[in-house]
Amino acid sequence: MAYNLLKGKRGIITGALDENSIAWKVALKAHEEGASFVLTNAPIAMRMGEINKLAAQTNSKIIPADATSVEDIEKLYTESMAHLGGKIDFVLHSIGMSVNIRKNVPYTELNYDYYNKGIDVSALSLHKLLAVAHKLDALNEWGSVVALSYIAAQRTYPFYTDMADIKAMLESIARTFGYHYGMQKKVRINTISQSPTRTTAGGGIKGFNEFYDFANLQSPLGNASADDCANYCISLFSDLTRMVTMQNLLHDGGYSSTGVSQEQLNRLGSPS
Repeated sequence: MAYNLLKGKRGIITGALDENSIAWKVALKAHEEGASFVLTNAPIAMRMGEINKLAAQTNSKIIPADATSVEDIEKLYTESMAHLGGKIDFVLHSIGMSVNIRKNVPYTELNYDYYNKGIDVSALSLHKLLAVAHKLDALNEWGSVVALSYIAAQRTYPFYTDMADIKAMLESIARTFGYHYGMQKKVRINTISQSPTRTTAGGGIKGFNEFYDFANLQSPLGNASADDCANYCISLFSDLTRMVTMQNLLHDGGYSSTGVSQEQLNRLGSPS
């Protein structure tokens, strides 16, 4: 059911790769709620994905941009505002990549060139998106920026290796830039710490399926789906959350507040 929560709003959605990605679901929901927006991803990711299909479904323009390039981001905002007919109301940062994880490099033996690449792609890209928007005055007052994170930014998950550090940096950028942008333009900046989600990116993490099942048993409500996360993003883009900013919002079915579930104990053979 649609509520017209984003009627008349203009946005930029990054990171939609295929139908499994959270950004893809956000785009469908934003379209359903009345928004007009631009889709963007790195050229190499676009060649691997199916973004043209999403653009057709949502009547959206695609503007390729490398989120590590300030020049590309400037072009993204300028062309988006020209195409959409005004300043931007919401931005989704759904960008994450770790070469160390892809290559199964242990945390204690990280390749620092890979590490720096991960930081640039997955965290500094948020700062660049915000800094360029700030410089160009590209976001409307009370606009909303949401970046996707994970609880490994606060707690240790061995399989998440350098991405844990990178997500911690991402959340810090959201808080700090959120202060400055909030004071100056009332722009809201938040991160969502999402449950393990069956996406193309998530599936590339060693041991993901086992941990997905673990988290599902640990969470009173079960793991939050990509569709549920999209709904949460829409609420943060809407005017219903105008006073929410600089927050890392846990969207995990109660996982983060549960020490141990009875289901986990039962699986271990412990008495109830």
